[in-house]
Amino acid sequence: MTASILYIHGLNSSPASHKASQLSRAMRSLGLDARLRVPALHHHPRQAMVQLEALVAELGQPVLVGSSLGGYYATYLAERHGLKALLINPAVRPHLRFDGYLGPQQNYYSDETWELTEDHIEALAELEVAPPSDPVRYRVWLQTGDETLDYRDAERYYRACALRIQAGGDHGFQGFAADLPMLFAFAGIDATLWRDTDFSALI
Repeated sequence: MTASILYIHGLNSSPASHKASQLSRAMRSLGLDARLRVPALHHHPRQAMVQLEALVAELGQPVLVGSSLGGYYATYLAERHGLKALLINPAVRPHLRFDGYLGPQQNYYSDETWELTEDHIEALAELEVAPPSDPVRYRVWLQTGDETLDYRDAERYYRACALRIQAGGDHGFQGFAADLPMLFAFAGIDATLWRDTDFSALI
């Protein structure tokens, strides 16, 4: 059976984000849109995790694709359930990064406003896990030009995993669409479905 993919977006992001949209269009073009879930996550980590746990249960053994804070969530879920995970500029120990950021927040896509509180930070800390115990299940894609997170934090944390570090780029991860074949290969999707497709035109 073709693997399912669970895409996990980052803080103040949504299913309308660039990468999520590109992946959704690509899966649709392959006739596999029913094998993809891209939830709109609640801003509070505990509620987001309830959503994600329900989708893991629904899909069985999905391949996780996590971006930024979604990479942190994906790591927790991958360790908890023994799942494969592809992480894109993932956040490492995000609960240590929010000094000075408590207070009003706004989602970049939905314009939803919400309050970042100490409870959010505590909830994030509850999800911290040791570096991956089975690194073969991970792929980690980093770009050195990430303006939001220092790629070296992830490089150190995931050092036992298959790291792919590109010079330049940004936090949104430039060139994601062109890299989709690597994602599909990792997810175990039949190569005859995507081998001759140029996804770089997805914008």
